[in-house]
Amino acid sequence: MAGGSGPLDRVRALCLALPETTERLSHGEPTWFVRGRRTFVMYAERHHDDRVAFWCAAPPGAQEALVAEAPGRFFVPPYVGHRGWLGVWLDVPVDWAEITEIITDAYCVVAPKRLTAGLGG
Repeated sequence: MAGGSGPLDRVRALCLALPETTERLSHGEPTWFVRGRRTFVMYAERHHDDRVAFWCAAPPGAQEALVAEAPGRFFVPPYVGHRGWLGVWLDVPVDWAEITEIITDAYCVVAPKRLTAGLGG
């Protein structure tokens, strides 16, 4: 991946590759927005514990299914978990193809349909 090989660099590259996305700090962590307004991914580096993760919007039912299937890789994040957001641990072995799909799905949940056409989310 261009721009670095650490988890933050990789998440950043995936998020910024999507149409009309921007990054800025929110609550002290890198956060990505669609058209500068709608949050779709929030990075969480040791935010509440000594873990590295990101939190993202998720399609209906995805949070419950993924957390039940692989609780060592996925979790219900604080603050936004009640809205169906998904937490993804990045301090465990990571399948970056799967992370790409999860981030694309998060984008598709919040972005206008015109921007998501052809993304497959």
